[in-house]
Amino acid sequence: MADWNDTSRNAQRLGSVPRAGGDVAGRVSYDEGLRSHMLSIYNYMTSGILLTGIVALLAFTSGTAAAIFTGGILRWIVALSPLAVVFAMSFGANRFSTGTLQALFWGFSILMGLSLSSVFLIYTGGSIATTFFATAAAFAGLSLWGYTTKKNLSGFGSFLIMGVIGLIVASLLNLWLQSPAFHYAISFIGVLIFAGLTAYDTQRLKNEYQYLRGTEFAGKAVILGALSLYLDFINMFQFLLSFLGNRE
Repeated sequence: MADWNDTSRNAQRLGSVPRAGGDVAGRVSYDEGLRSHMLSIYNYMTSGILLTGIVALLAFTSGTAAAIFTGGILRWIVALSPLAVVFAMSFGANRFSTGTLQALFWGFSILMGLSLSSVFLIYTGGSIATTFFATAAAFAGLSLWGYTTKKNLSGFGSFLIMGVIGLIVASLLNLWLQSPAFHYAISFIGVLIFAGLTAYDTQRLKNEYQYLRGTEFAGKAVILGALSLYLDFINMFQFLLSFLGNRE
Protein backbone atom coordinates (compact mmCIF):
# COMPACT_ATOMS: atom_id res chain seq x y z
CA MET A 1 0.00 0.00 0.00
CA ALA A 2 1.23 3.49 -0.79
CA ASP A 3 2.22 5.80 2.03
CA TRP A 4 -0.51 8.44 1.96
CA ASN A 5 1.26 10.40 4.69
CA ASP A 6 4.40 10.94 2.59
CA THR A 7 4.25 14.72 2.57
CA SER A 8 7.31 15.12 0.36
CA ARG A 9 5.71 13.05 -2.34
CA ASN A 10 2.42 14.85 -1.95
CA ALA A 11 4.14 18.22 -2.16
CA GLN A 12 5.83 17.27 -5.43
CA ARG A 13 2.53 16.39 -7.02
CA LEU A 14 0.33 18.94 -5.26
CA GLY A 15 -2.22 20.32 -7.65
CA SER A 16 -1.16 18.07 -10.53
CA VAL A 17 -4.01 16.68 -12.60
CA PRO A 18 -3.52 13.36 -14.36
CA ARG A 19 -4.65 13.46 -17.96
CA ALA A 20 -5.66 10.68 -20.30
CA GLY A 21 -3.15 11.12 -23.09
CA GLY A 22 -2.89 14.78 -22.18
CA ASP A 23 -6.26 15.60 -23.75
CA VAL A 24 -9.18 17.62 -22.43
CA ALA A 25 -11.36 14.52 -22.04
CA GLY A 26 -8.88 13.06 -19.58
CA ARG A 27 -8.94 16.19 -17.45
CA VAL A 28 -12.74 16.32 -17.48
CA SER A 29 -12.88 12.66 -16.47
CA TYR A 30 -10.45 13.30 -13.60
CA ASP A 31 -12.38 16.36 -12.36
CA GLU A 32 -15.67 14.45 -12.44
CA GLY A 33 -14.12 11.58 -10.51
CA LEU A 34 -12.67 13.97 -7.94
CA ARG A 35 -16.01 15.71 -7.42
CA SER A 36 -17.74 12.36 -6.99
CA HIS A 37 -15.07 11.20 -4.53
CA MET A 38 -15.28 14.33 -2.37
CA LEU A 39 -19.09 14.40 -2.54
CA SER A 40 -19.16 10.83 -1.23
CA ILE A 41 -16.92 11.83 1.66
CA TYR A 42 -19.10 14.82 2.54
CA ASN A 43 -22.28 12.72 2.27
CA TYR A 44 -20.95 10.10 4.68
CA MET A 45 -19.66 12.75 7.06
CA THR A 46 -22.95 14.70 7.05
CA SER A 47 -25.02 11.53 7.50
CA GLY A 48 -22.81 10.47 10.40
CA ILE A 49 -23.21 13.83 12.14
CA LEU A 50 -27.00 13.77 11.66
CA LEU A 51 -27.15 10.23 13.05
CA THR A 52 -25.07 11.33 16.05
CA GLY A 53 -27.38 14.28 16.67
CA ILE A 54 -30.53 12.15 16.48
CA VAL A 55 -29.12 9.51 18.84
CA ALA A 56 -27.95 12.21 21.30
CA LEU A 57 -31.38 13.87 21.33
CA LEU A 58 -33.23 10.56 21.74
CA ALA A 59 -30.89 9.50 24.54
CA PHE A 60 -31.57 12.77 26.35
CA THR A 61 -35.35 12.81 25.93
CA SER A 62 -35.69 9.14 26.91
CA GLY A 63 -33.67 9.61 30.10
CA THR A 64 -30.89 7.30 28.89
CA ALA A 65 -28.31 10.10 29.06
CA ALA A 66 -29.15 10.86 32.69
CA ALA A 67 -28.91 7.16 33.55
CA ILE A 68 -25.52 6.82 31.83
CA PHE A 69 -23.84 9.93 33.21
CA THR A 70 -25.04 9.85 36.81
CA GLY A 71 -21.94 7.92 37.75
CA GLY A 72 -20.36 4.49 37.64
CA ILE A 73 -18.22 2.74 35.09
CA LEU A 74 -20.87 2.92 32.33
CA ARG A 75 -20.17 6.61 31.71
CA TRP A 76 -16.50 5.84 31.01
CA ILE A 77 -17.38 2.93 28.72
CA VAL A 78 -19.70 5.16 26.69
CA ALA A 79 -17.19 8.03 26.64
CA LEU A 80 -14.20 5.91 25.56
CA SER A 81 -15.84 3.39 23.21
CA PRO A 82 -15.86 5.79 20.20
CA LEU A 83 -12.09 6.19 20.58
CA ALA A 84 -11.68 2.41 20.42
CA VAL A 85 -13.65 2.31 17.15
CA VAL A 86 -11.49 5.09 15.67
CA PHE A 87 -8.33 3.12 16.46
CA ALA A 88 -9.85 -0.04 15.00
CA MET A 89 -10.80 1.73 11.75
CA SER A 90 -7.46 3.51 11.44
CA PHE A 91 -5.20 0.53 12.11
CA GLY A 92 -7.43 -2.12 10.55
CA ALA A 93 -8.24 -0.34 7.29
CA ASN A 94 -6.08 -2.69 5.21
CA ARG A 95 -7.63 -5.81 6.73
CA PHE A 96 -11.26 -4.71 6.87
CA SER A 97 -13.54 -4.74 3.84
CA THR A 98 -15.29 -1.56 2.72
CA GLY A 99 -18.56 -2.94 4.12
CA THR A 100 -16.96 -3.55 7.53
CA LEU A 101 -15.58 0.00 7.61
CA GLN A 102 -19.02 1.34 6.74
CA ALA A 103 -20.59 -0.64 9.59
CA LEU A 104 -17.91 0.60 11.99
CA PHE A 105 -18.49 4.18 10.88
CA TRP A 106 -22.23 3.99 11.55
CA GLY A 107 -21.58 2.24 14.87
CA PHE A 108 -19.09 4.97 15.77
CA SER A 109 -21.67 7.66 14.94
CA ILE A 110 -24.20 5.99 17.24
CA LEU A 111 -21.69 5.66 20.08
CA MET A 112 -20.73 9.32 19.65
CA GLY A 113 -24.42 10.20 19.91
CA LEU A 114 -24.62 8.43 23.27
CA SER A 115 -21.41 10.12 24.41
CA LEU A 116 -22.48 13.60 23.30
CA SER A 117 -25.94 13.27 24.84
CA SER A 118 -24.28 14.54 28.03
CA VAL A 119 -24.17 18.07 26.58
CA PHE A 120 -27.97 18.25 26.86
CA LEU A 121 -27.58 17.70 30.59
CA ILE A 122 -25.23 20.70 30.85
CA TYR A 123 -26.26 23.27 28.23
CA THR A 124 -29.60 24.65 27.04
CA GLY A 125 -31.06 23.30 23.82
CA GLY A 126 -31.04 26.73 22.20
CA SER A 127 -27.35 27.34 22.83
CA ILE A 128 -26.50 23.84 21.55
CA ALA A 129 -28.39 24.55 18.33
CA THR A 130 -26.71 27.95 17.95
CA THR A 131 -23.28 26.41 18.43
CA PHE A 132 -24.05 23.61 15.98
CA PHE A 133 -25.03 26.01 13.20
CA ALA A 134 -22.05 28.26 13.96
CA THR A 135 -19.79 25.22 13.69
CA ALA A 136 -21.45 24.16 10.45
CA ALA A 137 -20.93 27.60 8.91
CA ALA A 138 -17.29 27.74 10.02
CA PHE A 139 -16.63 24.20 8.82
CA ALA A 140 -18.16 24.89 5.41
CA GLY A 141 -16.04 28.01 4.92
CA LEU A 142 -12.82 26.39 6.09
CA SER A 143 -13.36 23.24 4.04
CA LEU A 144 -14.15 25.28 0.94
CA TRP A 145 -10.97 27.27 1.45
CA GLY A 146 -8.95 24.10 1.92
CA TYR A 147 -10.41 22.68 -1.28
CA THR A 148 -9.83 25.75 -3.45
CA THR A 149 -6.64 27.32 -2.09
CA LYS A 150 -3.45 27.04 -4.11
CA LYS A 151 -1.39 27.22 -0.92
CA ASN A 152 0.26 23.94 0.06
CA LEU A 153 -1.02 23.12 3.55
CA SER A 154 0.87 19.84 3.93
CA GLY A 155 3.58 21.51 6.01
CA PHE A 156 1.04 22.32 8.73
CA GLY A 157 0.08 18.67 9.26
CA SER A 158 2.77 17.75 11.80
CA PHE A 159 2.26 21.03 13.69
CA LEU A 160 -1.50 20.46 13.95
CA ILE A 161 -1.13 16.83 15.07
CA MET A 162 1.33 17.91 17.76
CA GLY A 163 -1.24 20.52 18.78
CA VAL A 164 -3.89 17.80 19.19
CA ILE A 165 -1.52 15.78 21.38
CA GLY A 166 -0.85 18.90 23.44
CA LEU A 167 -4.60 19.45 23.86
CA ILE A 168 -5.06 15.90 25.14
CA VAL A 169 -2.24 16.30 27.66
CA ALA A 170 -3.52 19.71 28.79
CA SER A 171 -7.09 18.39 29.14
CA LEU A 172 -5.91 15.48 31.29
CA LEU A 173 -3.88 17.88 33.41
CA ASN A 174 -6.91 20.12 33.92
CA LEU A 175 -8.89 17.16 35.25
CA TRP A 176 -6.59 17.51 38.26
CA LEU A 177 -6.22 21.32 38.29
CA GLN A 178 -9.93 22.08 37.67
CA SER A 179 -9.00 25.59 36.48
CA PRO A 180 -11.76 27.49 34.58
CA ALA A 181 -9.18 29.82 33.02
CA PHE A 182 -7.10 26.87 31.83
CA HIS A 183 -10.27 25.25 30.47
CA TYR A 184 -11.12 28.30 28.36
CA ALA A 185 -7.54 28.55 27.11
CA ILE A 186 -7.66 24.89 26.03
CA SER A 187 -11.01 25.47 24.30
CA PHE A 188 -9.72 28.53 22.44
CA ILE A 189 -6.62 26.71 21.21
CA GLY A 190 -8.77 23.69 20.37
CA VAL A 191 -11.02 25.75 18.11
CA LEU A 192 -7.97 27.11 16.25
CA ILE A 193 -6.35 23.68 15.85
CA PHE A 194 -9.46 21.94 14.52
CA ALA A 195 -10.23 24.89 12.27
CA GLY A 196 -6.78 24.38 10.78
CA LEU A 197 -7.28 20.62 10.56
CA THR A 198 -10.53 21.13 8.66
CA ALA A 199 -8.74 23.01 5.88
CA TYR A 200 -5.70 20.72 6.01
CA ASP A 201 -7.70 17.48 5.88
CA THR A 202 -9.86 18.76 3.03
CA GLN A 203 -6.82 19.52 0.91
CA ARG A 204 -5.18 16.23 1.91
CA LEU A 205 -8.23 14.22 0.87
CA LYS A 206 -8.46 16.11 -2.40
CA ASN A 207 -4.80 15.49 -3.23
CA GLU A 208 -4.92 11.82 -2.25
CA TYR A 209 -7.49 11.13 -4.95
CA GLN A 210 -4.85 11.17 -7.69
CA TYR A 211 -3.19 8.15 -6.03
CA LEU A 212 -6.41 6.39 -5.06
CA ARG A 213 -8.58 6.58 -8.18
CA GLY A 214 -9.14 3.24 -9.79
CA THR A 215 -7.75 1.31 -6.80
CA GLU A 216 -9.53 -1.10 -4.46
CA PHE A 217 -8.71 1.20 -1.55
CA ALA A 218 -10.73 4.11 -2.99
CA GLY A 219 -13.97 2.98 -1.33
CA LYS A 220 -12.24 2.60 2.02
CA ALA A 221 -10.62 6.02 1.62
CA VAL A 222 -14.08 7.59 1.36
CA ILE A 223 -15.07 6.18 4.76
CA LEU A 224 -11.76 7.11 6.39
CA GLY A 225 -11.94 10.60 4.87
CA ALA A 226 -15.47 11.06 6.21
CA LEU A 227 -14.22 9.97 9.64
CA SER A 228 -11.43 12.58 9.55
CA LEU A 229 -13.78 15.44 8.67
CA TYR A 230 -16.38 14.18 11.15
CA LEU A 231 -13.81 14.34 13.95
CA ASP A 232 -12.76 17.85 12.88
CA PHE A 233 -16.38 19.02 13.00
CA ILE A 234 -17.31 17.37 16.30
CA ASN A 235 -14.20 18.57 18.12
CA MET A 236 -14.64 22.12 16.85
CA PHE A 237 -18.29 21.96 17.99
CA GLN A 238 -17.35 20.79 21.48
CA PHE A 239 -14.68 23.45 21.97
CA LEU A 240 -16.98 26.20 20.66
CA LEU A 241 -19.68 25.03 23.05
CA SER A 242 -17.45 26.12 25.94
CA PHE A 243 -17.86 29.72 24.71
CA LEU A 244 -21.33 29.76 23.16
CA GLY A 245 -23.13 27.28 25.41
CA ASN A 246 -25.47 28.52 28.14
CA ARG A 247 -25.57 26.22 31.14
CA GLU A 248 -28.84 24.84 32.45
